Amino acid sequence: MSTTKNWFITGVSSGFGASLADLLLEKGDKVAATFRKAEQAEAFTKKAEGQGYGFVMEVTDEAQVKQAIADAISQLGHLDVIVNNAGYGSLGSIEEIDAEEVHRQFDVNVFGPLHVLRAVLPHLRERKSGHVLNITSIGGLKTFPGVGVYNASKFALEAIGESLAQQVKPLGIKVTNIEPSGFRTEWAGSSATYVDTAIEDYRGTVGENLKGIQSYSGNQPGDPDRAARIMYDLVHQEGDAPLHLPLGKAAVKGAREKFTSLVEELAAVADTGDSADFPS
Repeated sequence: MSTTKNWFITGVSSGFGASLADLLLEKGDKVAATFRKAEQAEAFTKKAEGQGYGFVMEVTDEAQVKQAIADAISQLGHLDVIVNNAGYGSLGSIEEIDAEEVHRQFDVNVFGPLHVLRAVLPHLRERKSGHVLNITSIGGLKTFPGVGVYNASKFALEAIGESLAQQVKPLGIKVTNIEPSGFRTEWAGSSATYVDTAIEDYRGTVGENLKGIQSYSGNQPGDPDRAARIMYDLVHQEGDAPLHLPLGKAAVKGAREKFTSLVEELAAVADTGDSADFPS
């Protein structure tokens, strides 16, 4: 195991962020944690007793993001690990979620992580080291009825992580997309926004899936504390890091099913696809 690390984590008020920050304090790493409320940030700073600091930051506010990164570097000296964790799920049929909510979903889940990356990459490039963890979702690899807008935002974050990994690997910076399935966080509960399925045609697909998601909340098999330990071990291991890390049996199964189906589909259409080029 390598030496202690300095972490910058967005969205630490609950879920993966809270579990990870608590584990890091226990293990002796240092933490810059972001919150939306000042009282939460102050409570974290007090609890960390010099080992960590809470900062008030909305990921959608680029000026706040830049300031939080600068303040974190000032307090901790440098940053080793960046965790793009803040996000939420916008759930409902594609036809029934309005444009304003779609923009909000992308502001938080896509443009927020981009704000963080633009602010911190100059620091990581200067140090020629670092590890970026993007908390995406199995929903960033596989789609579900009623989850299309959320899926789209996480597919985008997956692509950002994949391209970034190619850009920064020669600089000594690692990137891992973390892809959880159902974990006992507030993702399906208070953190989510739901649009009721009013269109009859969608009630058997979107409506039934959303009922299942809501009834599942609080009973998911995934343990956020176990996920935090996996992320801690991942960052502290020597050598290369995986670009993709599905967490939870459903995530592993879902990823395997998605990529198997893609290979099978490609086999069926490959000749047609090849025929679109000028003859060689």
